[in-house]
Amino acid sequence: MKPQHFLIAIAVAVLFFLFELFNPFIKAIFVAFLLSVATNSLDIFITNRVKSQTLSAILMTIVLAVIFFVPVMYCIFSFANFINKLDQQAIIKNFENIQNWVENIPSDFQFLKHQLNLILDKIDVAEAVKNVLSIGAYLGKNSASFMIDMVMILIFYFFFTLYGTGLSHYIKDILPLKKEDANALFYESSNVMSIVLYSILVTAILEGMLFGFFISIYGYNGFLLGVLYGFASLVPVVGGLIMWLPIAIYEIFKGNLYDAIVIISYSIIVISIIADTFVKPIIIKYINQRIVRTPSKINELLIFFSIIAGLSTFGFWGMIIGPAMVTFFISIVQLLKKYSNDMI
Repeated sequence: MKPQHFLIAIAVAVLFFLFELFNPFIKAIFVAFLLSVATNSLDIFITNRVKSQTLSAILMTIVLAVIFFVPVMYCIFSFANFINKLDQQAIIKNFENIQNWVENIPSDFQFLKHQLNLILDKIDVAEAVKNVLSIGAYLGKNSASFMIDMVMILIFYFFFTLYGTGLSHYIKDILPLKKEDANALFYESSNVMSIVLYSILVTAILEGMLFGFFISIYGYNGFLLGVLYGFASLVPVVGGLIMWLPIAIYEIFKGNLYDAIVIISYSIIVISIIADTFVKPIIIKYINQRIVRTPSKINELLIFFSIIAGLSTFGFWGMIIGPAMVTFFISIVQLLKKYSNDMI
């Protein structure tokens, strides 16, 4: 047996046991690694300004915590506080008011009245309250676990950012590829993930602010609903619909038909059409050409669909995993094509 084969066999066995050893932290490690790759260009920019890799890693970790995890924890605690203060009698009374409102609908709208009565007959208020309380219990039970996961992601992200440059150089050195090919493979994946992460953050913050400031005019918690709208905007197809539609329906039940129409119109025209359809592609293109170190050659439409596919398959973090997988595959195919041409 050749020494190389013996070492490879040992390495495979050790990798198996390392996987078992770090299995509880695999998800946190993987997410932190992808985030560190996606923010690599920004980390280099900050490092060149502050002249300290350690300080840059600390600043990047703080920014990540403020942007990603603080809003999520705020939403969780807000929901938990809301559920704890839930007044069951008030809910029953409001439901009765809705039933009375439906009964008073003019006979000219008999079809609408009939359909609403069918819907209301299927609603069990007691069961609904029970389900809401069970959600509160679930949030309370899992919030501690969620916080631990978030802390672990931040810790791993800090160390990946701190030692990322040396680690990437080491991996590229042991790859059986030319230096320029290894750099192209790493930089293309890093650039696309940077484009995806920055563009998603910018558009989510933009749409969340647009919705939050507007909805606060009607007496709602603008910050909470703005954060929720930002996360909802990541959901494929429906997006912000899952936020503004319930609010519009609630306003209709309160008798504020005009306010409901304004909320629906604003959400569709200003946010869904202008911000999401027209502004978002411009942001992606601007980030691609101005912010990342090397502009990506991958079409923006492919990036967009890879984001949707990633979110549908892997959930929230699929917005990074999807484009990373697509980009990595395309980079490998391009290198295979290059080596095939060299052999001819």
